[in-house]
Amino acid sequence: MPGSGILDSDVLTFPPVELALDDELAAIVLAVPLVRDAHRLATWTGVRAVTGENLLSEGDAAAAVEALGLPPRRLALLWIVAVNGRLIEITREGARPGPGFTDPMEFWDGVVMDVLDRTDAQTGAGLTRSAVIDEHLTEILATMYSVRDGMAFAALASGILQAHEVGCEARPAELRRLRLSLPAELAEAMELLRYCGLIEIAGDLVRLTPPGVWAVRRDLLREGHDAPSLREVAGLAELSAGELVDALLAGRASASAATLWLERRVPEEAARDLIKIAASGNAAQRGTAGTILEELGPEAAAAVREALDEPMMWRYAAAWLGVRDLEAPALGGGDGAWVAVDTLAALLYLKPRVDSPAKLDILGEDLLSLVPEMGAADHPDTLAVLELLGKHHPDVVVAKAARKTAMKARSRAH
Repeated sequence: MPGSGILDSDVLTFPPVELALDDELAAIVLAVPLVRDAHRLATWTGVRAVTGENLLSEGDAAAAVEALGLPPRRLALLWIVAVNGRLIEITREGARPGPGFTDPMEFWDGVVMDVLDRTDAQTGAGLTRSAVIDEHLTEILATMYSVRDGMAFAALASGILQAHEVGCEARPAELRRLRLSLPAELAEAMELLRYCGLIEIAGDLVRLTPPGVWAVRRDLLREGHDAPSLREVAGLAELSAGELVDALLAGRASASAATLWLERRVPEEAARDLIKIAASGNAAQRGTAGTILEELGPEAAAAVREALDEPMMWRYAAAWLGVRDLEAPALGGGDGAWVAVDTLAALLYLKPRVDSPAKLDILGEDLLSLVPEMGAADHPDTLAVLELLGKHHPDVVVAKAARKTAMKARSRAH
């Protein structure tokens, strides 16, 4: 049973994670080698003149590297972390000891942002010695976030190659070169991330540290993705099907909460509860319930088959069964128009009501051919949907066709 698509977007959904307590995380953060070295650099710098770019002079930079026993490449990152974290303060007179931070976790969030900013190709700085790893580092960290048990170096390297081939359209010659150079570059990059406190290495496996999980989740949330904590979704998993659907529509719950809700129920019973809501509810509730049902496999088939007797559900039930290669009644041309009406009708029931051009274009190029058939659809929201398209659809041809079809539908009704 396909969902309405109304709630679909470019938002990625990540599995719920268990976060350590902030006090525990703060203690770990203060022991991160990068953080310790940033403190050491601030202490060594004391009061000192800086260049016009607010950096250490070449002589002082060399002296700092020697005095602190640092790899030269790490000094620039340490300086950024110390300055942005207020361990060092830059004034007109030069560098001097800063006030420091009051919240260790906010400081840590800033540290990780500084680290990831170094991967931005536009800055030209680079974090690792590999431009390819820098380019895909946020994807690498997001993958580790999803696979909490750890990933093998070989799997990471394979994933980077695939991402680079697909996302960057890498040529065969470049991929052959990368297959030879990437393992060593990846090992060096992972060692740097370990120094930065983001990952831990156990044999051939790498995984995010507890502060790494916290920081990557923060970054995912900033990007608008669905990355809940277990604490946030635990209560939502106890909701009834109707309460869950309403919470999703109101934005109080996310797709990951729905996944956890399903995991805690017998599939067939969960399907019956959701179908009951979808069959008796409005189009938005029906589409949302259908989106949740899409996560269930053939073990829910008996419950979905019962929905073939429901006037508002049988088309979705038939599609759900057919997609899973199970016996199902065939859908006709008019059924496609009915589903199109139902899909767009969901917009009428969202609060606030949605009539944005982007959402109205959800059916793409198929909509123009469907509009004339939609007028004959035996759906309670047919006329309202046609009027919505006529007033707000961005394509003037579609809008005109919708107005014409709505006029015919009103004439038939009279």
